[in-house]
Amino acid sequence: MKHIIIFAVLLFSMTRCSKELAFEDQSFQKKTTLPCKNDCPQISVQIPIAKDVPIVADSINKKVFSVLKEIIYFGEKPYTSTDYKGLMASFIGSYEKLQKEYPKDVFGWEAKIEGSVKYQSDSILNIEIKHYTYTGGAHGYQGLRSLIFDPETGKSIPNNKLFKDRNAFKAFVEKKFRAKYKIPENQPINATGYQFEDEKFELPQNIFYTDKGLLLHYNPYEAASYSDGPKELLLSYKEVNEYLAVK
Repeated sequence: MKHIIIFAVLLFSMTRCSKELAFEDQSFQKKTTLPCKNDCPQISVQIPIAKDVPIVADSINKKVFSVLKEIIYFGEKPYTSTDYKGLMASFIGSYEKLQKEYPKDVFGWEAKIEGSVKYQSDSILNIEIKHYTYTGGAHGYQGLRSLIFDPETGKSIPNNKLFKDRNAFKAFVEKKFRAKYKIPENQPINATGYQFEDEKFELPQNIFYTDKGLLLHYNPYEAASYSDGPKELLLSYKEVNEYLAVK
């Protein structure tokens, strides 16, 4: 009996260890059913779905979906959809409702989302979401979103938890940013045309872990105009290691 119990414990341990967090890409698409000739409204989403470690995977998948709800919507607040198919239907439904109200206007709506696992280690899981949406106007909006997780728990790690001393890191990054984009140290941060709020340098909303180092990504409007495009700063881990609380 004793040997049977020991064997059962070992078998359970082996089974538990063999299960590692994995990802499967899933795709969702939807087009309008209303008649159209050119630029028919459509939405496509390709996203990595976590699996094999239920509690961890569920936490990650819920966070990713909640972020997509922040990106894909039309109106004053996000849709109440509870899954990706519902989110697709809500987006196209908003277009079709507007088209019926204004049948003479042309609305070439589009949304395209591509998610991928940007970086994965024993302590960090970083998912990147590339997104583009257009719901009318002079141009659409595109950008990147960085979602950082603890791969052991599946819990999201906010940017303010990435650094030992955020202010010290920000001061270091500002010097690097000024050097790369040729902003004199004795001039205001917006002296050469940047658009930091209140004339104060700030870290970007999206920070990525990569094989080459820490990538700081400013989406359009975050630090510069839309026409100037996104701004990026890649810092080697050797440069930033002393500031990182999560490595």
